[in-house]
Amino acid sequence: MTKKLPIIGITTDNRDNTATSGRYESASTYSHQITLAGGIAMLLPHEPQRIDAYVATLDAVIFTGGVDPDTRPFGKPLHAQARLIDPQRQAFELALLNKLKQTAPDKPVLGVCLGMQMMALHAGGSLCQYLPDVLAEPQIHENDNHHRVCFLDNTPLPMLAGITSVCSHHRQAVADSGNMRVVATAPDGVIEAIDCPKRAWYLGVQWHPERGEVTPSFWQHFVQTAQQPLG
Repeated sequence: MTKKLPIIGITTDNRDNTATSGRYESASTYSHQITLAGGIAMLLPHEPQRIDAYVATLDAVIFTGGVDPDTRPFGKPLHAQARLIDPQRQAFELALLNKLKQTAPDKPVLGVCLGMQMMALHAGGSLCQYLPDVLAEPQIHENDNHHRVCFLDNTPLPMLAGITSVCSHHRQAVADSGNMRVVATAPDGVIEAIDCPKRAWYLGVQWHPERGEVTPSFWQHFVQTAQQPLG
């Protein structure tokens, strides 16, 4: 049976984290990894009126990294060190997460760094908004530093097999994963991966797999899971 190349949606940032910039941007490493794994990358403008069409068209979605979400809509005050993403992006991504949950729960979803944090907030969780407040050595999570990752059981998820070291760049982290499951932590206890066992491929990672710091099987597993046979 012939299979079509899966179409993977990739969320975008607004330059300078403001909609008035007039420019979307995305790290090319996301689309490059998807292409290498056999998929077609599609960048997603923040057009909420097209969310239904996006979900109908796409075979999977990546929620990409960025700066910090606004926690006030979730009942938490902002930390003084927070650097906010564009509110238009936040509203769009939350609406997209909601639509995927409601109408396409079987489509693979990957959240990277900020994307994982958005997934946790959407799932009723909360964030540690400034790691230097709670860690003695927060620098291991900054500036693309590499550190070990510890899985919480002896049989990590298939897409995470073989991963022992990750590349991180963040100042916030998930403190409470809500109704998602914690899959992995850093040696200092920072939550590094969360998933939803009730969904086939719904995973958030705090690190940056698009920067080539995982085995190729990670992206191949993601794209292959998104691939659907043609009728």
